[in-house]
Amino acid sequence: MRYNLSEITQLIRDRRTIYPEQFTDRKVHKEQIELILQNAQWAPTHGNTQPWRFHVFMDDSKKRLSQFLGSLYLAETPTEHQNEAKLAKLLRRPLISSVVIAVSMMRQKEKKILEIEEMEAVACAIQNMHLTCTAYDLGMFWSTPKIIYSQAMNEFLALSKDDKCLGLIYLGYPAMDWPKSHRIPLEYHTQWFHD
Repeated sequence: MRYNLSEITQLIRDRRTIYPEQFTDRKVHKEQIELILQNAQWAPTHGNTQPWRFHVFMDDSKKRLSQFLGSLYLAETPTEHQNEAKLAKLLRRPLISSVVIAVSMMRQKEKKILEIEEMEAVACAIQNMHLTCTAYDLGMFWSTPKIIYSQAMNEFLALSKDDKCLGLIYLGYPAMDWPKSHRIPLEYHTQWFHD
């Protein structure tokens, strides 16, 4: 065997969503973030287009992100559908996280690869980020509020109209014991064919 399969299996099964409200104020180092992003870039990508783009918000830039998300929510959400708790989360989460990374899909000009395949590649990159965070004992939350799919978000991140922000990744050290989880047995999700 080329790698220790039991360790890889344990890493995959230990991956958890940990919310910013569960983070401590301990800082994630830039070198850790660089490795997380380096590993993200090794996700599978059809045609080797490497469509992922990363915008890393640290230190004071998290305040700018927080303010932008709050104003974007108010601008994009009809008044009758606005929710104070959602707004408060959008404003608070960047400030209580050590780092926030906006992960986007950059659409190739030639558009030879289907858009959904480019989005799938970025999702695989985010999974690589999550596994690397787990190995570092870092909490990670992949947030996808509707407002990130707006043109205003593209403008904030200097993306073109064909690009898409696919998530805000919140990073920090968890304040609690690593959470447990479970999955439905494989037989509920699998059909086998032999002929």
